[in-house]
Amino acid sequence: MRAAVFYEPGVIRVEEREIREPDQDEVLIRVMAAGVCGTDMHIFAGAKGASECFPPVVLGHEFCGIVERIGKNVTKVKPGDHVTVDPSIMCGKCYSCQIGEPHFCDDYSATGVTYDGGFAEFCTVNEKQLYLLRPEVSFEEGAMCEPLGCCLHGIDRAGIRTGDTVLVIGGGAIGLIMLQLAALSGATTVMLAEPVEKKRKLALELGADIVYDPLTENADDVCRKHGIRKINVVIECVGSKATMMDAFRYCGKEGRILLFGLTEPDCEIPVKPYEIFQRELTVTASYVNPYTHGRAADLINSGKLRLKELISDRIPLDEINRAFEIRGKNGKMMVFPAKQGN
Repeated sequence: MRAAVFYEPGVIRVEEREIREPDQDEVLIRVMAAGVCGTDMHIFAGAKGASECFPPVVLGHEFCGIVERIGKNVTKVKPGDHVTVDPSIMCGKCYSCQIGEPHFCDDYSATGVTYDGGFAEFCTVNEKQLYLLRPEVSFEEGAMCEPLGCCLHGIDRAGIRTGDTVLVIGGGAIGLIMLQLAALSGATTVMLAEPVEKKRKLALELGADIVYDPLTENADDVCRKHGIRKINVVIECVGSKATMMDAFRYCGKEGRILLFGLTEPDCEIPVKPYEIFQRELTVTASYVNPYTHGRAADLINSGKLRLKELISDRIPLDEINRAFEIRGKNGKMMVFPAKQGN
């Protein structure tokens, strides 16, 4: 099979590899689509992912495909089924796993980071990592299940209440998922701050109520113009020092701030505890996708989210290095290892 193998920072090569046949509890997946994540970019540049990465390894932890072969003990799926793969692998034995916090597992690992993943024609995973997709769901949408699961965990932690005004900072793929989830969670008004006009227009199509360019306007002025008394929840989806400081600046009293965007490990921002005290702010973050991949699959199967519009670059496996040149500047990048689609 053809696989894109990560060897060292800055080096990924497409080469022939043996297919690993499934063990008794495993399933061989023909990979039909694999999303390129910011974590892939970090690993490619030499940083650590959510779990340890030991090259050479096939990256790609956001993927879906068709069941090709199954081990003798597999009962959940059969050949021909369309499936999405939860990459997270937990030990189930450590204290964090025992108390229902498996994403903090002492031995956390991940398909596509620790073990060979979806940037290949085939990938072998344990049956417990699989969730069924309806046949009419496109493979592009199915491959969005993992980032959607991460967003769901973030939305849970943001604590959106019916009637809230929510400001999403950043109109990339994650921000555009977040604004849709905020609306589904009961937000009355969803605002988006995004400097790129094309992304602002797409946000309006996807359900944003108000969009603005943060380079020429600020949230306080926008709220006054639209008669909004305060912003209840701010979801930061960029991961830069400036946008995180904006999240603190614009969040209203007794508001909640979700720092979702992934920063560089040494990024620091100035915070005044007295202002947090005075305004009773709640500040939280979100780490991977504990127990949310199945919910994400259900949402995708329901058709209640628009995800195809978020995909900007469709890249054949043989040209995967293009993804690390584009670096997601246009939107979500999708790699296609298989030579057929649905």
